[in-house]
Amino acid sequence: MASTDFSAEIKSLRSTYASIEEVSDVPRIRADIAMLSEEAGVPDLWDNPAAAQVVTSKLSHRQSELERLTSIRTRIDDLEVLVELAEMEADADTLQEAETELKSVRKALENLEVVTLLSGEFDAREAVVTIRAGAGGVDAADFAEMLMRMYMRWAEKHGYSTRVMDTSYAEEAGLKSATFEINAPYAFGTLSVEAGTHRLVRISPFDNQGRRQTSFAAVEVIPLIEQNDSIEIPENEIRVDVYRSSGPGGQSVNTTDSAVRMTHIPTGIVVSMQNEKSQIQNRAAALRVLQSRLLLVKKAEQDAQKKQMAGDVKASWGDQMRSYVLNPYQMVKDLRTEHEVGNTSAVFDGELDDFIDAGIRWRAAQRRPQS
Repeated sequence: MASTDFSAEIKSLRSTYASIEEVSDVPRIRADIAMLSEEAGVPDLWDNPAAAQVVTSKLSHRQSELERLTSIRTRIDDLEVLVELAEMEADADTLQEAETELKSVRKALENLEVVTLLSGEFDAREAVVTIRAGAGGVDAADFAEMLMRMYMRWAEKHGYSTRVMDTSYAEEAGLKSATFEINAPYAFGTLSVEAGTHRLVRISPFDNQGRRQTSFAAVEVIPLIEQNDSIEIPENEIRVDVYRSSGPGGQSVNTTDSAVRMTHIPTGIVVSMQNEKSQIQNRAAALRVLQSRLLLVKKAEQDAQKKQMAGDVKASWGDQMRSYVLNPYQMVKDLRTEHEVGNTSAVFDGELDDFIDAGIRWRAAQRRPQS
Protein backbone atom coordinates (compact mmCIF):
# COMPACT_ATOMS: atom_id res chain seq x y z
CA MET A 1 0.00 0.00 0.00
CA ALA A 2 1.49 3.34 -1.10
CA SER A 3 2.18 5.83 1.66
CA THR A 4 0.38 9.16 1.70
CA ASP A 5 2.22 12.11 0.16
CA PHE A 6 1.44 14.46 3.02
CA SER A 7 3.38 17.35 1.48
CA ALA A 8 1.25 17.30 -1.66
CA GLU A 9 -1.97 16.76 0.31
CA ILE A 10 -1.32 19.68 2.66
CA LYS A 11 -0.40 21.90 -0.29
CA SER A 12 -3.73 20.97 -1.89
CA LEU A 13 -5.59 21.73 1.33
CA ARG A 14 -3.97 25.16 1.58
CA SER A 15 -4.82 25.94 -2.04
CA THR A 16 -8.46 24.98 -1.55
CA TYR A 17 -8.63 26.94 1.69
CA ALA A 18 -7.14 30.05 0.03
CA SER A 19 -9.85 29.94 -2.64
CA ILE A 20 -12.58 29.56 -0.02
CA GLU A 21 -11.14 32.39 2.07
CA GLU A 22 -11.07 34.70 -0.94
CA VAL A 23 -14.65 33.93 -1.94
CA SER A 24 -15.81 34.30 1.67
CA ASP A 25 -14.30 37.82 1.86
CA VAL A 26 -12.81 37.51 5.36
CA PRO A 27 -11.98 41.26 5.64
CA ARG A 28 -15.66 42.02 5.06
CA ILE A 29 -16.69 39.48 7.71
CA ARG A 30 -14.31 41.08 10.24
CA ALA A 31 -15.61 44.55 9.37
CA ASP A 32 -19.21 43.39 9.81
CA ILE A 33 -18.35 41.86 13.19
CA ALA A 34 -16.72 45.10 14.34
CA MET A 35 -19.73 47.17 13.23
CA LEU A 36 -22.30 44.79 14.73
CA SER A 37 -20.31 44.51 17.99
CA GLU A 38 -20.42 48.28 18.27
CA GLU A 39 -24.19 48.28 17.69
CA ALA A 40 -24.63 45.44 20.22
CA GLY A 41 -22.72 47.44 22.82
CA VAL A 42 -25.08 50.40 22.78
CA PRO A 43 -26.55 50.79 26.32
CA ASP A 44 -30.16 51.22 25.20
CA LEU A 45 -30.05 48.37 22.63
CA TRP A 46 -32.67 46.26 24.39
CA ASP A 47 -35.14 49.15 24.66
CA ASN A 48 -36.26 47.79 21.29
CA PRO A 49 -36.15 43.97 21.70
CA ALA A 50 -37.03 43.24 18.07
CA ALA A 51 -34.21 45.39 16.70
CA ALA A 52 -31.81 44.04 19.34
CA GLN A 53 -32.62 40.49 18.30
CA VAL A 54 -31.77 41.31 14.67
CA VAL A 55 -28.41 42.82 15.65
CA THR A 56 -27.36 40.03 18.00
CA SER A 57 -28.50 37.34 15.57
CA LYS A 58 -26.49 38.85 12.71
CA LEU A 59 -23.47 39.22 14.97
CA SER A 60 -23.69 35.59 16.05
CA HIS A 61 -23.99 34.42 12.44
CA ARG A 62 -20.97 36.42 11.27
CA GLN A 63 -18.88 35.27 14.24
CA SER A 64 -19.79 31.67 13.42
CA GLU A 65 -18.70 32.18 9.80
CA LEU A 66 -15.33 33.56 10.90
CA GLU A 67 -14.86 30.75 13.42
CA ARG A 68 -15.54 28.13 10.75
CA LEU A 69 -12.88 29.66 8.51
CA THR A 70 -10.18 30.26 11.12
CA SER A 71 -10.62 26.86 12.77
CA ILE A 72 -9.97 25.07 9.46
CA ARG A 73 -6.81 27.09 8.87
CA THR A 74 -5.60 26.21 12.37
CA ARG A 75 -6.31 22.52 11.76
CA ILE A 76 -4.25 22.57 8.56
CA ASP A 77 -1.34 24.22 10.42
CA ASP A 78 -1.59 21.67 13.23
CA LEU A 79 -1.73 18.81 10.72
CA GLU A 80 1.50 19.99 9.10
CA VAL A 81 3.24 20.09 12.49
CA LEU A 82 1.91 16.63 13.36
CA VAL A 83 3.25 15.17 10.12
CA GLU A 84 6.68 16.77 10.64
CA LEU A 85 6.96 15.29 14.12
CA ALA A 86 5.78 11.86 12.98
CA GLU A 87 8.23 11.72 10.07
CA MET A 88 11.10 13.03 12.20
CA GLU A 89 10.55 10.26 14.77
CA ALA A 90 9.38 7.62 12.25
CA ASP A 91 6.31 7.14 14.45
CA ALA A 92 3.78 4.93 12.61
CA ASP A 93 1.00 5.57 15.14
CA THR A 94 1.31 9.32 14.78
CA LEU A 95 1.37 9.01 11.00
CA GLN A 96 -1.87 7.03 11.19
CA GLU A 97 -3.32 9.78 13.38
CA ALA A 98 -2.25 12.32 10.75
CA GLU A 99 -3.90 10.23 8.03
CA THR A 100 -7.18 10.27 9.96
CA GLU A 101 -6.98 14.02 10.55
CA LEU A 102 -6.15 14.61 6.88
CA LYS A 103 -9.40 12.91 5.84
CA SER A 104 -11.34 14.84 8.46
CA VAL A 105 -9.90 18.22 7.38
CA ARG A 106 -10.55 17.42 3.71
CA LYS A 107 -14.20 16.66 4.51
CA ALA A 108 -14.52 19.85 6.56
CA LEU A 109 -13.11 21.84 3.63
CA GLU A 110 -15.60 20.24 1.27
CA ASN A 111 -18.42 21.27 3.60
CA LEU A 112 -17.01 24.80 3.86
CA GLU A 113 -16.72 24.97 0.07
CA VAL A 114 -20.42 24.15 -0.21
CA VAL A 115 -21.29 27.03 2.14
CA THR A 116 -19.50 29.46 -0.19
CA LEU A 117 -22.01 28.46 -2.89
CA LEU A 118 -24.86 29.78 -0.73
CA SER A 119 -24.83 33.32 -2.03
CA GLY A 120 -28.54 33.88 -2.70
CA GLU A 121 -30.29 36.88 -1.18
CA PHE A 122 -32.01 34.80 1.51
CA ASP A 123 -29.58 31.87 1.79
CA ALA A 124 -28.19 32.97 5.16
CA ARG A 125 -31.67 32.95 6.74
CA GLU A 126 -33.21 30.41 9.05
CA ALA A 127 -35.78 28.16 7.38
CA VAL A 128 -39.46 27.32 7.58
CA VAL A 129 -40.20 23.85 6.20
CA THR A 130 -43.67 22.64 5.25
CA ILE A 131 -44.36 19.01 4.34
CA ARG A 132 -47.65 17.96 2.74
CA ALA A 133 -48.92 14.48 1.98
CA GLY A 134 -49.62 14.02 -1.74
CA ALA A 135 -50.99 11.21 -3.86
CA GLY A 136 -51.05 7.81 -2.15
CA GLY A 137 -53.67 8.00 0.60
CA VAL A 138 -52.65 6.79 4.06
CA ASP A 139 -49.21 5.77 2.79
CA ALA A 140 -48.60 9.34 1.67
CA ALA A 141 -49.61 10.66 5.08
CA ASP A 142 -47.27 8.18 6.75
CA PHE A 143 -44.50 9.20 4.31
CA ALA A 144 -45.02 12.86 5.22
CA GLU A 145 -44.45 11.99 8.88
CA MET A 146 -41.33 9.98 7.95
CA LEU A 147 -39.93 13.01 6.09
CA MET A 148 -40.66 15.32 9.01
CA ARG A 149 -38.77 13.00 11.35
CA MET A 150 -35.91 12.79 8.81
CA TYR A 151 -35.42 16.56 8.76
CA MET A 152 -35.81 16.84 12.52
CA ARG A 153 -33.13 14.16 12.99
CA TRP A 154 -30.88 15.97 10.49
CA ALA A 155 -31.23 19.19 12.48
CA GLU A 156 -30.61 17.34 15.75
CA LYS A 157 -27.39 15.77 14.41
CA HIS A 158 -26.11 19.28 13.59
CA GLY A 159 -27.18 20.76 16.91
CA TYR A 160 -29.79 23.03 15.29
CA SER A 161 -32.87 23.99 17.24
CA THR A 162 -36.31 23.36 15.75
CA ARG A 163 -39.82 24.54 16.53
CA VAL A 164 -42.97 22.83 15.29
CA MET A 165 -45.46 25.49 14.24
CA ASP A 166 -48.37 23.45 12.89
CA THR A 167 -49.34 19.79 12.51
CA SER A 168 -52.44 18.46 10.79
CA TYR A 169 -52.84 14.75 11.50
CA ALA A 170 -54.40 12.31 9.05
CA GLU A 171 -57.31 10.17 10.22
CA GLU A 172 -55.65 6.73 10.07
CA ALA A 173 -51.92 7.45 10.37
CA GLY A 174 -49.32 10.08 9.60
CA LEU A 175 -49.73 13.73 8.70
CA LYS A 176 -51.75 15.71 6.21
CA SER A 177 -49.22 18.51 6.67
CA ALA A 178 -46.69 19.94 9.10
CA THR A 179 -44.77 23.21 9.34
CA PHE A 180 -41.65 23.74 11.43
CA GLU A 181 -38.73 26.13 11.81
CA ILE A 182 -35.07 25.14 11.66
CA ASN A 183 -33.04 27.79 13.45
CA ALA A 184 -29.48 27.90 12.14
CA PRO A 185 -27.40 30.17 9.91
CA TYR A 186 -27.87 29.26 6.23
CA ALA A 187 -30.69 26.83 7.03
CA PHE A 188 -32.74 28.20 4.12
CA GLY A 189 -29.91 28.12 1.59
CA THR A 190 -28.95 24.64 2.72
CA LEU A 191 -32.40 23.08 2.80
CA SER A 192 -33.88 24.91 -0.19
CA VAL A 193 -32.44 22.17 -2.42
CA GLU A 194 -34.75 19.73 -0.60
CA ALA A 195 -37.84 21.52 -1.89
CA GLY A 196 -39.89 19.50 -4.35
CA THR A 197 -41.74 16.22 -4.64
CA HIS A 198 -40.43 13.15 -2.81
CA ARG A 199 -41.53 9.64 -3.84
CA LEU A 200 -41.71 6.50 -1.70
CA VAL A 201 -41.98 2.93 -3.01
CA ARG A 202 -42.52 0.15 -0.48
CA ILE A 203 -44.74 -2.74 0.62
CA SER A 204 -47.55 -0.85 2.27
CA PRO A 205 -47.92 -1.60 6.00
CA PHE A 206 -51.55 -0.48 5.60
CA ASP A 207 -52.44 -2.97 2.85
CA ASN A 208 -53.56 -6.35 4.25
CA GLN A 209 -52.67 -7.96 0.91
CA GLY A 210 -49.06 -6.81 1.18
CA ARG A 211 -48.97 -4.99 -2.14
CA ARG A 212 -46.31 -2.50 -3.21
CA GLN A 213 -47.47 1.09 -2.96
CA THR A 214 -46.09 4.32 -4.46
CA SER A 215 -46.82 7.51 -2.55
CA PHE A 216 -45.74 11.14 -2.69
CA ALA A 217 -45.11 14.08 -0.38
CA ALA A 218 -44.25 17.71 -1.13
CA VAL A 219 -41.54 19.64 0.71
CA GLU A 220 -41.61 23.45 0.69
CA VAL A 221 -38.75 25.52 2.16
CA ILE A 222 -38.98 29.29 2.67
CA PRO A 223 -36.71 31.78 4.47
CA LEU A 224 -37.81 32.99 7.88
CA ILE A 225 -38.98 36.58 7.82
CA GLU A 226 -36.84 39.15 9.65
CA GLN A 227 -38.05 42.18 11.53
CA ASN A 228 -36.61 44.60 8.97
CA ASP A 229 -38.06 42.95 5.85
CA SER A 230 -41.05 45.30 5.90
CA ILE A 231 -43.59 43.12 4.13
CA GLU A 232 -46.76 45.01 4.94
CA ILE A 233 -50.06 43.23 4.30
CA PRO A 234 -53.25 45.33 4.37
CA GLU A 235 -55.84 43.97 6.78
CA ASN A 236 -58.46 43.81 4.01
CA GLU A 237 -56.25 41.33 2.09
CA ILE A 238 -56.30 38.79 4.94
CA ARG A 239 -59.08 36.47 6.03
CA VAL A 240 -58.61 34.84 9.43
CA ASP A 241 -60.55 31.77 10.55
CA VAL A 242 -60.23 30.31 14.04
CA TYR A 243 -60.92 26.75 15.15
CA ARG A 244 -60.00 24.28 17.88
CA SER A 245 -56.61 22.61 17.76
CA SER A 246 -56.67 18.84 17.47
CA GLY A 247 -54.20 16.01 17.90
CA PRO A 248 -53.88 12.41 16.72
CA GLY A 249 -57.18 10.53 16.49
CA GLY A 250 -59.15 13.75 16.49
CA GLN A 251 -58.83 14.15 20.24
CA SER A 252 -59.10 17.74 21.38
CA VAL A 253 -55.86 19.19 22.69
CA ASN A 254 -57.37 22.60 23.31
CA THR A 255 -60.78 23.56 24.64
CA THR A 256 -60.77 27.05 23.05
CA ASP A 257 -60.71 28.27 19.45
CA SER A 258 -56.96 29.00 19.49
CA ALA A 259 -55.92 27.56 16.11
CA VAL A 260 -55.68 30.05 13.25
CA ARG A 261 -56.07 29.67 9.48
CA MET A 262 -54.90 32.79 7.62
CA THR A 263 -55.67 33.29 3.92
CA HIS A 264 -54.03 35.94 1.76
CA ILE A 265 -56.93 36.79 -0.55
CA PRO A 266 -55.00 38.21 -3.57
CA THR A 267 -52.68 35.20 -3.90
CA GLY A 268 -54.75 32.45 -2.28
CA ILE A 269 -51.84 31.53 0.02
CA VAL A 270 -53.13 29.75 3.15
CA VAL A 271 -51.21 29.36 6.42
CA SER A 272 -52.45 27.37 9.43
CA MET A 273 -51.02 27.50 12.97
CA GLN A 274 -52.16 25.59 16.04
CA ASN A 275 -49.12 24.71 18.14
CA GLU A 276 -48.91 27.90 20.20
CA LYS A 277 -50.91 28.24 23.42
CA SER A 278 -53.12 31.15 22.44
CA GLN A 279 -54.94 32.49 19.42
CA ILE A 280 -52.84 35.66 19.56
CA GLN A 281 -49.60 33.66 19.41
CA ASN A 282 -50.88 31.47 16.57
CA ARG A 283 -52.02 34.53 14.65
CA ALA A 284 -48.58 36.15 15.03
CA ALA A 285 -46.84 32.96 13.90
CA ALA A 286 -49.17 32.57 10.91
CA LEU A 287 -48.61 36.18 9.87
CA ARG A 288 -44.86 35.70 10.02
CA VAL A 289 -44.94 32.62 7.77
CA LEU A 290 -47.36 34.37 5.39
CA GLN A 291 -44.96 37.31 5.17
CA SER A 292 -42.11 34.89 4.44
CA ARG A 293 -44.03 33.31 1.57
CA LEU A 294 -44.99 36.70 0.15
CA LEU A 295 -41.36 37.77 0.41
CA LEU A 296 -40.48 34.93 -1.95
CA VAL A 297 -43.29 35.89 -4.31
CA LYS A 298 -41.97 39.45 -4.38
CA LYS A 299 -38.45 38.24 -5.05
CA ALA A 300 -39.64 35.92 -7.80
CA GLU A 301 -41.46 38.78 -9.51
CA GLN A 302 -38.36 40.96 -9.32
CA ASP A 303 -35.79 38.60 -10.80
CA ALA A 304 -37.90 35.83 -12.41
CA GLN A 305 -35.76 33.14 -10.77
CA LYS A 306 -38.79 31.12 -9.72
CA LYS A 307 -36.97 27.81 -9.74
CA GLN A 308 -35.00 28.93 -6.69
CA MET A 309 -38.15 29.68 -4.77
CA ALA A 310 -40.85 27.62 -3.10
CA GLY A 311 -43.20 26.97 -5.99
CA ASP A 312 -46.24 24.90 -6.85
CA VAL A 313 -45.30 21.31 -5.98
CA LYS A 314 -47.89 18.81 -7.15
CA ALA A 315 -46.58 15.84 -5.12
CA SER A 316 -47.55 13.29 -7.75
CA TRP A 317 -46.21 11.36 -10.75
CA GLY A 318 -43.92 13.17 -13.16
CA ASP A 319 -42.36 15.89 -11.03
CA GLN A 320 -40.50 14.03 -8.27
CA MET A 321 -36.94 15.07 -7.41
CA ARG A 322 -36.01 12.15 -5.14
CA SER A 323 -37.09 8.53 -4.83
CA TYR A 324 -36.96 6.40 -1.69
CA VAL A 325 -37.28 2.75 -2.72
CA LEU A 326 -37.69 0.16 0.04
CA ASN A 327 -38.97 -2.67 -2.19
CA PRO A 328 -37.97 -4.62 -4.30
CA TYR A 329 -34.52 -3.19 -3.43
CA GLN A 330 -33.15 -0.57 -1.03
CA MET A 331 -32.16 2.72 -2.64
CA VAL A 332 -32.51 6.47 -2.15
CA LYS A 333 -31.72 8.38 -5.34
CA ASP A 334 -31.81 12.07 -6.20
CA LEU A 335 -33.06 12.37 -9.76
CA ARG A 336 -31.34 15.73 -10.38
CA THR A 337 -27.84 14.99 -9.13
CA GLU A 338 -27.86 11.20 -9.62
CA HIS A 339 -26.49 10.84 -6.06
CA GLU A 340 -27.73 7.60 -4.51
CA VAL A 341 -27.18 5.43 -1.44
CA GLY A 342 -28.33 1.95 -0.47
CA ASN A 343 -28.68 2.56 3.27
CA THR A 344 -32.25 3.83 3.36
CA SER A 345 -32.51 3.56 7.16
CA ALA A 346 -29.60 5.97 7.61
CA VAL A 347 -31.22 8.51 5.27
CA PHE A 348 -34.54 8.39 7.10
CA ASP A 349 -32.53 8.80 10.31
CA GLY A 350 -31.22 12.17 9.10
CA GLU A 351 -28.08 11.27 7.13
CA LEU A 352 -28.78 13.86 4.43
CA ASP A 353 -25.56 15.87 4.14
CA ASP A 354 -24.28 14.15 1.00
CA PHE A 355 -27.62 14.63 -0.75
CA ILE A 356 -27.76 18.29 0.31
CA ASP A 357 -24.14 18.98 -0.71
CA ALA A 358 -24.72 17.36 -4.11
CA GLY A 359 -27.89 19.41 -4.53
CA ILE A 360 -26.15 22.69 -3.72
CA ARG A 361 -23.33 21.94 -6.18
CA TRP A 362 -25.87 20.90 -8.83
CA ARG A 363 -27.84 24.11 -8.35
CA ALA A 364 -24.68 26.23 -8.58
CA ALA A 365 -23.79 24.50 -11.84
CA GLN A 366 -27.29 25.19 -13.21
CA ARG A 367 -26.90 28.89 -12.45
CA ARG A 368 -23.57 29.26 -14.26
CA PRO A 369 -23.83 30.87 -17.72
CA GLN A 370 -23.70 28.23 -20.43
CA SER A 371 -20.84 28.71 -22.87
